[in-house]
Amino acid sequence: MKIGELATELSTPIETIRYYERAGLLPAPARTQGNFRVYEAQHLERLQFIRHCRGLDMSLDEVRVLLRFKDAPGDDCGDVNVLLDEHIGHVSKRIRELRALEKQLKALRERCGEVRSAEQCGILCGLAKAAKEPTHEAKRAKGHLRSVHSS
Repeated sequence: MKIGELATELSTPIETIRYYERAGLLPAPARTQGNFRVYEAQHLERLQFIRHCRGLDMSLDEVRVLLRFKDAPGDDCGDVNVLLDEHIGHVSKRIRELRALEKQLKALRERCGEVRSAEQCGILCGLAKAAKEPTHEAKRAKGHLRSVHSS
């Protein structure tokens, strides 16, 4: 199948497929005499695997490691277990961070229980005050979560 057909089959943008090829996650397909990529069932299966792993919020590096083991089915899978355990740890940490963020946002929301003028809005005042506080990195060093997003 051509790249457009593969993209449609998996609801994946063409540029994403090309990116996975450039990143070495998806092997380069054969090409026709007209230089069109020709994908086979193995490409579809591999792309499904990649997309599923990405849907589990695995990094490209984690997916790359898993693909190496998938390509060597006779190897010991101990490192796969370690990788998944580490990923579970990252997910657990993010859940804690998101819960802390939710708590912060709810506290901020409680600052404005009724409609007022924007200059008297408790939420806007709270955000303005927080913006003047020490940076995210300084607060994180003290153990306080300001945001789950990396700068």
